[in-house]
Amino acid sequence: MGFIETLRERGLVAQITHEDELREHLQEAPRTAYIGFDPTAASLHVGSLLQIMTLRRWQQAGGRVVVVVGGGTVMVGDPTGKSELRQMLTAETITNNMVGIKKQLAHFIDFSSPARAVMVNNYDWLGPLNYLDFLREIGPHFSVNRMLTAECFKQRLEKGLSFLEFNYMLLQSYDFLHLYRQERCTLQMGGDDQWSNILAGMELVRRLAGGKAFCLTTPLLTTSDGRKMGKTEKGAVWLDGTLTSPYDYFQYWRNVEDSVVGNCLAYFTELPMAEVSRLAALPGAGINEAKKVLAFEATRLLHGKEAAEQAALAAEKLFAGGVAAGGNEPEVLLAASDLGEGLGVLDLLVKTKVVPSKAEARRLVEQGGLAINGEKVDDIHVKIGKSAFKGDAGCLVKKGKKHYFRLRLSD
Repeated sequence: MGFIETLRERGLVAQITHEDELREHLQEAPRTAYIGFDPTAASLHVGSLLQIMTLRRWQQAGGRVVVVVGGGTVMVGDPTGKSELRQMLTAETITNNMVGIKKQLAHFIDFSSPARAVMVNNYDWLGPLNYLDFLREIGPHFSVNRMLTAECFKQRLEKGLSFLEFNYMLLQSYDFLHLYRQERCTLQMGGDDQWSNILAGMELVRRLAGGKAFCLTTPLLTTSDGRKMGKTEKGAVWLDGTLTSPYDYFQYWRNVEDSVVGNCLAYFTELPMAEVSRLAALPGAGINEAKKVLAFEATRLLHGKEAAEQAALAAEKLFAGGVAAGGNEPEVLLAASDLGEGLGVLDLLVKTKVVPSKAEARRLVEQGGLAINGEKVDDIHVKIGKSAFKGDAGCLVKKGKKHYFRLRLSD
């Protein structure tokens, strides 16, 4: 099965240009495609995972991958989906972030040879640009009237759009032109919220270079209330295991909404679609079995089979009310001096950041949502002493139905 057929089967094509021509183009010879990522943090998060999996599938189909890290464009800021001007990053921060990003991508993409995949920083070609030359070459191919109809700009016009951000579409389009010329790249992919920018780049290549260029976007996966997937109440779900533990990563997928399980299995695992369809169709409580498979497969791809097995074992034991082995739940250190002869449970919860405030800690206890070492705590005045810390096992705190923390004492 070809690349486009694979994406179609999994529901991964939102929009595509010149599809018949692209299919022929891909059959003629191995091709190069790219997706861009912003180096705004030292780690990518689940919100980037769909694009990472798309590049993985492209490489598995025989294509060459170019990962573009937006070291140049991030200095301008993409207005798409943003309500205000983005904070500027230093060149040193961007370089450090790139190191972390490549390490995470290497779990999914083979960078062993430039013929397989490369990572490039668009600052390398955008930084040296002569502004007047850039305007003369690129400017005539963009209509301001048309640009203002793009969704990424329309959403910002009422709140204020800086001239800096208005240049973003031109710079991203120039990326495609540069990669077409230097890397023989003919396909740009990305999320559907980037359609206007990606389309502009394709049109620039076709007009200015007269070459074959194509674009393809993937759907935006959102929760039932319209939010993009990839965040929890604790923040982003990072791909860096030191920021989001394998256990927390497993639990994120284990707890996705029922309505998106089928799509998640298709998008974020490599299970055959027949198996995806079977799991997604499981009736009633059977959806929980599908979620377990999703969590295991997604965790295996990022952290490896052993980490996925440990996370699954920890989750099963915690669900059964036991104390999990392997230490896969998030760990929190508490200074022994803070514990003293005993620390009030409300203070303990706040000090270890299990909850953000005493008021929330009080609500948690009074509503029966707290358990320590498997025993429910319903007294807001109870004190937790050293006896609650069971040697290497520490102290296991259960918040609500699904969230667990292992507290350990430090000197």
